[in-house]
Amino acid sequence: MPRLFTALEIPRDAALSLSLLRGGLPGARWVDVENYHLTLRFIGDVEGHVADEIANALDRVRRPSFSLALSGVGAFGSKKPHAVWAGVTASPDLNALQAEIERICQRVGLAADPRKFMPHVTLARLRNPNPVDVAQYLSARGNFSTIPFKVTRFVLMSSRDSVGGGPYVVEEVWPLIGADPRSSLSASFSEAWRTMR
Repeated sequence: MPRLFTALEIPRDAALSLSLLRGGLPGARWVDVENYHLTLRFIGDVEGHVADEIANALDRVRRPSFSLALSGVGAFGSKKPHAVWAGVTASPDLNALQAEIERICQRVGLAADPRKFMPHVTLARLRNPNPVDVAQYLSARGNFSTIPFKVTRFVLMSSRDSVGGGPYVVEEVWPLIGADPRSSLSASFSEAWRTMR
């Protein structure tokens, strides 16, 4: 059974900006550019009927599209860093969407997510890094930011158990209200990547 999670896709321009953060950190396994995403709610390995129930419940989400910008970098694991990430500028719309998805998952019977929602895009996973190298990497890139992009949909993604995560597959899509389906910004980098190959 694949692992499921709800997410926002990262559009092409923002993904290209993120890709410029790759490199310069010994021991980092960089996430492939086409696998960048912002996890809204990790669901995990669930039975097919539970996955269907979650998908049906998510059909009821009626949230407006909104703008989002990526900003800053950080690391998980202060004494023993295990991942570096790009952060997100504060967004009440993003928090409201995530909170609604969390409520839906709990109503379907999933346990509450014990972690506080901290929106980010994982850039790399680290194996035995030198904390000084990580600190230098972060301080050199601390002023990272992207121009705002329009969030026009959220998705249900799946991943197979693999080293470093990915490849991720979009299983289902829910448009947000007011999203123009023809908008070039709604095309995710992963879609563009697949058509270029």
